[in-house]
Amino acid sequence: MMKREVPDFSAYADLVIMMLGMRVRTLRGVKTLLGLGPPIEAAGAARPDGLLHADNAIIYGFYPLHLGMRWYWRDIDALEAWAKSGPHRLWWSQFMTDSGGTEFWHETYHMRGGMEAIYLDMTKPIGLANFMPVGAARGTMASRHKEWASPGPGEAPTDRR
Repeated sequence: MMKREVPDFSAYADLVIMMLGMRVRTLRGVKTLLGLGPPIEAAGAARPDGLLHADNAIIYGFYPLHLGMRWYWRDIDALEAWAKSGPHRLWWSQFMTDSGGTEFWHETYHMRGGMEAIYLDMTKPIGLANFMPVGAARGTMASRHKEWASPGPGEAPTDRR
């Protein structure tokens, strides 16, 4: 018999899932992509406050090479605090100066209904950009995320097998 299970979300009303990826655009992008792997792996292994779990090395495609990850955060405040911390802030400022021959995207999804996404140097749409209009990025990740979030805690799904 097949074992079927469902998660009990009741203790995670503020859960945020962040998915991201990098796609190689030029030969230089292979070096950039592979060079970021170990520091990102180390950042997840360090278990920053609020990081519940990290799935790294997700393969989205082989040609062009497109790798990514999915990280689960306790809440948007923990994710935002980590994003403003040393390692991430340094990576981000360097990447904003030079994408190193890669394309980058991330999308975040919040249990309260808030969502946020950013796409950098993408040559073709991905994720939400496949079916909705996109515009210039303004503000912080948290401000864009909270714009669409529900103001109250709402009902988190529970184990209803």
